[in-house]
Amino acid sequence: MNQQQKAAAFKNLHLQDGIFLMPNAWNAGSACLLAEGGFSALGTTSAGVAASMGLADYEGNVSRELMLESVRAIVDAVDLPVNADLESGYGESAEQVGETTALAIAAGAVGGNIEDYAGVAANQSPLFARAVAVERIRAARKAADACGIPFTLTARTDCFMVPMADPFAEAVERANLFVEAGADCLFIPGAKDIGTIERLVRELNGPLTVVMGFSGPTMTVADLQSVGVRRISIGGSLARATFGLIRRAATEMAQHGTFSFANDAIPDPELRKFFTAVRAR
Repeated sequence: MNQQQKAAAFKNLHLQDGIFLMPNAWNAGSACLLAEGGFSALGTTSAGVAASMGLADYEGNVSRELMLESVRAIVDAVDLPVNADLESGYGESAEQVGETTALAIAAGAVGGNIEDYAGVAANQSPLFARAVAVERIRAARKAADACGIPFTLTARTDCFMVPMADPFAEAVERANLFVEAGADCLFIPGAKDIGTIERLVRELNGPLTVVMGFSGPTMTVADLQSVGVRRISIGGSLARATFGLIRRAATEMAQHGTFSFANDAIPDPELRKFFTAVRAR
């Protein structure tokens, strides 16, 4: 598929009934292995990309240029629509968010997340002021439309991730304003129980995506489909699980002198054959 076709296919996944799972890759190899699972689309993960570079997952630790190089590598590795984790748009101003969106499309992405987390860079509230956050989404929409593909813009609000008196009400208010500004999909991390997620689905004016893969009690795809969730991602959880394996292997080798971690490894001939076939397509 070319980028236009991928963009249309990805957009349609958000418009049709039912739910789809979009796992997150952090490099070309992880993208190829995930694509083999038969998923309809992949996302990138800023956390996974940062960790692969030996950096903490804070915006600015990985430059926009390096992050978009990772997006391009993932896009080039698979014949699937790719949604880019664009964090806060790599800039405080609406103009910078629009520029980042256009650059992500130039890198091959057909969708992208923009969040309202301001962090320490804004030197004020953890979230951008509501009106500012809306303008940032509007700028992303305008930039995407100017690129000529049906880009799927996901607006993320972190109301549940920061101290707030009524995160549910604020999240709904912001998310619905984001839809008016041009968002196609809504992402509200931190809503961890099925009842809250069901309430969000009812009160939002656009499809909801949720993130799974955290430790402890979790919900299944069937659970989330039953309350009307449209999309599921796994964020950086698979990348973190991979790093967990490395830590356990290091401990085993250093403390016990054994190598049982290799029992679950893909055999070298199989992996070489797999990647050779991938590149031949």
